Amino acid sequence: MPNVPGLRSPYSKVGRLVYFGRMLDKIRLHAAGKLPADYVANLGDSRPGVFDYRCCRFLGVSFDEVTRRTLEGGTDEAVLEWAEARGGRRSDDECTVWNGFLMKRGWHDPVANVQQLRKRVGESGLEGKGIETFFDYIDFDEGRDPFAARSWETA
Repeated sequence: MPNVPGLRSPYSKVGRLVYFGRMLDKIRLHAAGKLPADYVANLGDSRPGVFDYRCCRFLGVSFDEVTRRTLEGGTDEAVLEWAEARGGRRSDDECTVWNGFLMKRGWHDPVANVQQLRKRVGESGLEGKGIETFFDYIDFDEGRDPFAARSWETA
């Protein structure tokens, strides 16, 4: 995948959560007609297991609701505050567990997840990069180096 202007790393946090800001970026880019077609299949909460699905389930809100609220405008923090008001505020411990779970997807996961990650790494020509998680894969695939940035330390 190419670097997509306006699409941040999944490691980037909004408030206490990784990935949430990336989901909002995808919503905004899609609405503007700037989200590459390859990304659209993983947009939304209709496919269990994809990150948008998991994020919406964690927050207790639907993707359609998040989309409507995001496109109304406001900061990422305001959208997160809205989501927490609708779905319930999560504790710091819950957010820590959530972040750790999402950042480690693909690493020592069930075989099907590991095989999917390896397949994507191979298709993208990223063998030998030390990619162990989907977050690492996404960053390398989009032209960022999470190892050089030590992205997991700031998440």
